[in-house]
Amino acid sequence: MSLKLDGIIGESRALQDVFKVLQKVAPTDSTVLVTGESGTGKELLVRALHRNSKRAQHPFVPINCGAIPKELLESELFGHEKGAFTHAVRSRPGRFELAQGGTVFLDEIGEMDLSLQVKILRVLQEREFERVGGTKTLQADVRVVAATNRDLEKEVEAGRFREDLFYRLNVIPMHLPPLRERGRDILSLASHFLGRFCTDKDRQGLNLSEQARDMLMRYSWPGNVRELENFMERLSILCESDEIVAEDLPEKIWRDMGEEKPSPEPVAVEAGFCWPTIEHLKEHDMPLKEFLEAVEERLLRQALDMSSGVKNQAAEILGIKRTTLIEKLKKKKIDM
Repeated sequence: MSLKLDGIIGESRALQDVFKVLQKVAPTDSTVLVTGESGTGKELLVRALHRNSKRAQHPFVPINCGAIPKELLESELFGHEKGAFTHAVRSRPGRFELAQGGTVFLDEIGEMDLSLQVKILRVLQEREFERVGGTKTLQADVRVVAATNRDLEKEVEAGRFREDLFYRLNVIPMHLPPLRERGRDILSLASHFLGRFCTDKDRQGLNLSEQARDMLMRYSWPGNVRELENFMERLSILCESDEIVAEDLPEKIWRDMGEEKPSPEPVAVEAGFCWPTIEHLKEHDMPLKEFLEAVEERLLRQALDMSSGVKNQAAEILGIKRTTLIEKLKKKKIDM
């Protein structure tokens, strides 16, 4: 069977081992627990699991258990009847109903409250559930796949996760390796992201210098693939030449290697400051609004680098309020 990998990129041995398990388990209905650090691409792997399963023509319904308040999560999962609680003005199906015949993906399952874990256990054991405020028992014809960046065995020992639910979920364990263990996949992903962002921004493609490639390979990537993607988007906007050199890489990468990023050579200008000119607009082939947004984004990212990501300090550097900084970061989708 040829696997449909939903955009998962890489040929490393560590990733190939994951694909071997995927090929064996995808056609079954077994419950799968995907583990791995934040940013490794667990949802991509789960989507590939669904696409290669017998349920591929039915819904894939994800829910982030850590992003929804615990008092609302039960209703999101199982639905509710009219009048079940304040503001329940009409009956509403939950994710398990919406996923009938397909796959329910419980992301960040380690964040789920103990009281709700009991009800998930019942779904796995009995394949049935009730809506909040309801009395009718509904059947759950779904495959359940869960993911977490926590060590659930330690969570069980600490009393924060039910042991019986852990064993029900962990029928087929799949571990997604961190980016730092995937070798030259780092460069393959970097090239992929750069190509995509340059195309989206209608700019000429960017290449990585040999030194930049070496530094990317040596960096520890604590944020994994998500961090690499964010760095490549930043470079596609800020890099002024057609080649990314080591000096273009964020200060964070230099610090990780115990090196100090070289300071840019000062520009000789009158009165110590150089105002942008129309020539700069023409040189970058940008309208005024896009040019100003690029300048602002560059300053925001530089302030974050200078403050090691501490937003209070970054706001002070920029001379703005912390709330203003956070609004600007959200608007520009800069990873916080």
